[in-house]
Amino acid sequence: MDLRYGMNPHLDARVVSGAHDGPAKVCHGEPSYINLLDALSGWQLVRDASIAMGKAVAASFKHVSPAGAAAVGPLDATACESWGIDSTAGPLVSAYLRARDADPKSSFGDMIAVSEPVDAELADLLSRVVADGIIAPGFDTGTVGVLARKKRGTFLVLEADPAFQQPEWERRDVFGLVVEQQRDRTPVIADLLAPAKVAPDKVIDALLGLVTMRYTQSNSVAVVKDGMTLGIGAGQQNRVDCVRLAASKVRTWWLRRHDVVRSLPHVTDMSRQERLNWQIRLADTDMTAAQLTEFARLFPGVTSRLTESARSDWVGQLDHLTLVSDGFLPFRDNIDHASRIGVRHVVEPGGSSRSDEVATACAEYGITLTRTGLRLFHH
Repeated sequence: MDLRYGMNPHLDARVVSGAHDGPAKVCHGEPSYINLLDALSGWQLVRDASIAMGKAVAASFKHVSPAGAAAVGPLDATACESWGIDSTAGPLVSAYLRARDADPKSSFGDMIAVSEPVDAELADLLSRVVADGIIAPGFDTGTVGVLARKKRGTFLVLEADPAFQQPEWERRDVFGLVVEQQRDRTPVIADLLAPAKVAPDKVIDALLGLVTMRYTQSNSVAVVKDGMTLGIGAGQQNRVDCVRLAASKVRTWWLRRHDVVRSLPHVTDMSRQERLNWQIRLADTDMTAAQLTEFARLFPGVTSRLTESARSDWVGQLDHLTLVSDGFLPFRDNIDHASRIGVRHVVEPGGSSRSDEVATACAEYGITLTRTGLRLFHH
């Protein structure tokens, strides 16, 4: 099967096997190479997380890593305001919006993955957000038609086959060298967290974080709370940068819930995403000179910065977050940074030569440390 293009538009690409008996079929649209990479990783993430957690799960994928992942759950007032819905949203809508709201700037134009068949409510929501495509294990009557009208008819709709059995070995061709490795079939289950005393609600967060790490470009960490990722730090060459990146995203997510940011006035003819982008800039307090000028024009009389004191006081209210790492934490500075955003539970493989220092730092901050013995690198 020919693909729309490869990793870049000037490259041809094709599927050489599995187009008719593989893990997914095309219901509408023409996938690109990256579309398929995002869709297939996203499907595996939501499938595995749903099995581990016993709940419907959604993920928002961009450039072969999740921008967010979440299980079905309540939507807070900020998420409802941001996406123009009420708190009575159904399970799939709630799961997807909880995933997308984690990092909506990155999720713009995402590949969506959901663990359950798409219903009419989710299809209606997706008709009003900017996304490239979706993969799901089925579609209720009429929903493919609704989705097929997106993006002037180019929206990609893929149906995953839940019964598909992956090969025992996976293969990659790099610079003329073909390498193989066994597929990692180690199940992500609560037993990985034993014998640590992890509260039942934090077990759910730990499981979501572990599955998310399995399908995130390494090095990576995820910060999770109430069954949703609040910040993912992916693809960094050192782990403390992963932690700092994830923590930055968590702060932005939380500062979007501050009254100053939430109350940003609505501007006539400004799209939902554009207003959301301005709220993110206000939460980040790192606007360029040009953006400050544009902010003043769009929102006359509105403060363009939260004071450092207001930011610190607000972020200080974060608590009981779980940090999950795909590899061992090599130094205590990872814990120092995590503690500043209210992380109270850390899940990592263990095995660092400075594991004792990491454990000591956790004890100092009152952080529960769980070592799974399972590394989850993904490249």
